[in-house]
Parts: sequence; structure tokens; C-alpha cells
Amino acid sequence: MFHHVKELQFNARVSGPDPRFANLLLEQFGGGNGELKAAMQYFTQAFGMRNSYPDKYDLLMDIATEEFSHLEIVGATVTMLNGKLNGEMKNAVSGKVEEGLESSGLKKMVSGGKASREELFQRALDNPDFLTESAGGPMVTNARGVPWSGAYVNANGDPTVDFRSNIAAESRAKIVYEYLMQFTDDPQVKETLGFLMTREIAHFQQFSAALATIQRNFPPGIRQGDPRFTHAYFNMSNGASARGPWNEGQGPWQSGQWKYVEDPIAEVRRTNGLIDFPQTATQDTKQVQQLDTQMSTLRSSEILATVPEGENQWSTYPQRDLSPAKKKAS
Repeated sequence: MFHHVKELQFNARVSGPDPRFANLLLEQFGGGNGELKAAMQYFTQAFGMRNSYPDKYDLLMDIATEEFSHLEIVGATVTMLNGKLNGEMKNAVSGKVEEGLESSGLKKMVSGGKASREELFQRALDNPDFLTESAGGPMVTNARGVPWSGAYVNANGDPTVDFRSNIAAESRAKIVYEYLMQFTDDPQVKETLGFLMTREIAHFQQFSAALATIQRNFPPGIRQGDPRFTHAYFNMSNGASARGPWNEGQGPWQSGQWKYVEDPIAEVRRTNGLIDFPQTATQDTKQVQQLDTQMSTLRSSEILATVPEGENQWSTYPQRDLSPAKKKAS
């Protein structure tokens, strides 16, 4: 169950109103790399791990819940940055704008005619709905007014895939906060954004550590891939080429040597459309098939062994420790 505590995880503050930056900050409220996306992604992924990986379920639910708290921080900051804009909008019909609020631009919209209204809409960073629909409160959109979508959520039902998606999600969110910090001079807002950015780093580390506890975790999923092509690099462009650990020497997972194909067209013709392409991985086809079978049995049993026949229930009482080591000891 969820229980809302009526204070923020980090005490968000602003030095003063800044409606323009409030609009930009919507990117982290309802954007494709924002806090709602992260919360819903980890929340959704967690269900499939409840039985087979209860420790990972615990991790995902904890981080998902923290992401909801970060969404609250962003929403609170957006609201404070808009200051008394909501009140201004309700005074607009009388032509009155409270003293000290002229800088928001609403006074010009009220009294300056059509041209001034158009200027204000342009200054609203191409998202006039932010003013006309919410009057300054956060909306579940990005900074351009595009509504949040469930299509942002990546949940593939395999922990080795999902954790890699989460590592990428934390990386993208972190860099967005870096960019946002360049568009505000408010030291208190920067402190809030710095906290949120730093938590992305922490989550990146947590997901990386969780991935490392799953063995084998590469390649993602179950199947190992065709040993002819797992370590083949095709030089697919003309001109100067670059060489590095991604296309020469030992592969990063110590399972093969990179084969650099300088002329892919000639190689395709020479090898009968790559059918006769030489093996690049250390395992031959028979060994790969054995690994496929082993991984299939392992991953299937991890799930099937934890799902009871017939009646089932989600929660158990008394609650038990979900740590793998302690689970084994019990």
C-alpha cells in the first residue's frame, strides 16, 4: 500500500517566480525522460519479479516510490515558480494585476491588446496550454505540451533487459537535469535540481549492482546468438575508419575475438551471403545450443518454481526478509 507523507523528500525552494523556467521543468514532470516515466517503468517491471526475484521486486518498488516522491518535488517547484499566476488569471477579467506581479507578463495580456497576447504566448515557450488549462499548476505533459504516454515505459519481463533499460533511463534523466540547470540562475532551484540529478546517479549504481547479481546476464535474455556473428564488426562506411576495443582484440565479455570485416560487400560475396562466414565466438554451435538449453531451463524454473498451483496470494504474513543470502539460510 502507499502512504503519503505530507512533506517532500527534499525541501524544494525557489527565490522567486519564474514562469518560463517552470514551463521548461515540465519536461521532468511529464516528459519521456521524466520522473513519472521512471516511476511507472519501475513500478510496472516489479510485478513480474515478485516471485522469481523478490529482492529485485523490493529494489524496483523502492526506487519507483522514490521516483513518485521526485515527481512531487518537481510539481511543487513548478507551482512555486509560477508564483501567484493562478490568482492573476482569476483577476484577469477585472483587468487587475496584483502589485509586484507585472513581470509575469499577464498585465500586458490583460491590457495590451492582441499583439501583446501573441507576444506572451510566444514567451510561454510554445506551450500556451500551460497557462490556459492549468493556470500555473503542473500538467502531465512535456515542456512542449505533448501529453505523457505509456509508450515511454519499457518493461520486457526479463531482469537483464529491464535493468539495462533502467540504467539508460537514469542516464538520460541525469543529463536532462544537467541541461535544465543551465537555464536558471536561482540558487535554490539549482540545489533542488542538483539533488534530483544526484539521485539519478545513485539509482544508476543500484540498477548496475542488481544486474551484476544475475548470472549469467549477458547476452540479455536466454539465447546466446550465432557464434559466427557475435564478434563480427562490419566496416559499413567509406573513408577514414577507427579501430578500438569495440572492433579489435578480445571482446568485452571474454567470449570471442573481434573479426574486422574491411569490405563487407566482398565478404558477403566470398562467403555465399555470410552462410560460410567463419566462427568468431569461443563456443561452437553445439556449445551454444547447450547454453541456450541451460539458460532456458534456469530462467523458466526460477519463475515456475515460485508460482503455486491453484490458490495464490500476493502478500505473506509474517513478512520475511527478501535478501537472497538470508533467504537461502532460512
